[in-house]
Amino acid sequence: MRRLTALVALLVPLAAHGGAQLYEPLSASVQAALSRAVSDQAPRKSSFQDSMAAIDWLAEMSRRLEKRIPDRESRLEFLRSVHYEATRAGLDPQLVLGLVQVESGFKKYAVSSAGARGFMQVMPFWVKLVGGSEDNLFHLRTNLRYGCTILRHYLDIERGDLYRALGRYNGSLGQPGYPNMVRAVWDQQWSYTRSKLALR
Repeated sequence: MRRLTALVALLVPLAAHGGAQLYEPLSASVQAALSRAVSDQAPRKSSFQDSMAAIDWLAEMSRRLEKRIPDRESRLEFLRSVHYEATRAGLDPQLVLGLVQVESGFKKYAVSSAGARGFMQVMPFWVKLVGGSEDNLFHLRTNLRYGCTILRHYLDIERGDLYRALGRYNGSLGQPGYPNMVRAVWDQQWSYTRSKLALR
């Protein structure tokens, strides 16, 4: 009986504690811009300034993430993808790590009660609105690409106000709990500055 229960637990999508973006009509130009932003192209180059910056950041973030993603190769692939997609969208990669922790607890196959999916808890309506029918929100880079693009879109709507943008992202605009939680996790667990020794 125990084995059957464990097997069922593995097959059922993991519940997420994040909220959900709310559908809002988009102008044709915004829809086209978001569609271009989520088109899935492989990274052409590293998002790091140089190889030493990459080594330092990946080593530090990998150490912090080890308990949540034990497999080293999976962890490094995840971190490289977060850094690339966040940088591409003009976001702080550590902010994105904080958001992922709050939204899905770093569970790739997390599904919220509202139907949001994956690491960044992206609502499926975004695929219909700006993506392609083949886009899989459980695919690592696809999920991060959508999530970072959506957060950037909300930051643009809110003229750089992160508090309000995070509220929109979570579907809880005007409620302080979620933005404060993401900010606290970002500051306390993922804040990062290269040491002076590393910059020499």
